[in-house]
Amino acid sequence: MKSAVFLFSLIAGWLFAATALAQPANPATGPLPGDSVYNLDASLVDQDGKTLRFADGRGQPRLVSMFYSSCKFVCPMIIDTLRRTERSLPDADRKRLGVLMVSFDPDRDTPEALKNVAAKHKVDLMRWTLARAEDADVRRLAAVLGIQYKLRDDGDYNHSSVMILLDAEGRIVARTERMGELDADFVNAVKRVVAQ
Repeated sequence: MKSAVFLFSLIAGWLFAATALAQPANPATGPLPGDSVYNLDASLVDQDGKTLRFADGRGQPRLVSMFYSSCKFVCPMIIDTLRRTERSLPDADRKRLGVLMVSFDPDRDTPEALKNVAAKHKVDLMRWTLARAEDADVRRLAAVLGIQYKLRDDGDYNHSSVMILLDAEGRIVARTERMGELDADFVNAVKRVVAQ
């Protein structure tokens, strides 16, 4: 009986190993490139209250920007420009593109506030993530993305308005500060990356 169990275990182990070796390598599980922003270990909480890591976007091209929900003018324009950019893509390409917006304002931008922004702007939460992070991670994320911001005395923020395109490995491929209209060069970069 012991030899039958041993033989069964041996065969099962061999089959498991053979199956694992037959699977194609998953590039999203290997080491990150040195220039990947996903090397930054930052924790986020999304509009549903779910905790995720910044690097969870690995494996999919992604548009990234930063904002805060109580902003009346510039941040809605960033959201609108992101939506215009993704709408310029064919449906099949759009489905392969993720969008991440991270708040500068963790005190006020609760998951509920983020969900309200998503509803107001009618963004597709199957592909869009609106997230908050603790102050230290906000600073680190802004630094790695090259986005400047400063809290003003009145509680609002001065910040640069930037959209960044990341490839599936988290490398910065393109960026634009043109808001309110499509940046043709940026759109072409998105199309190239999504098609890869």
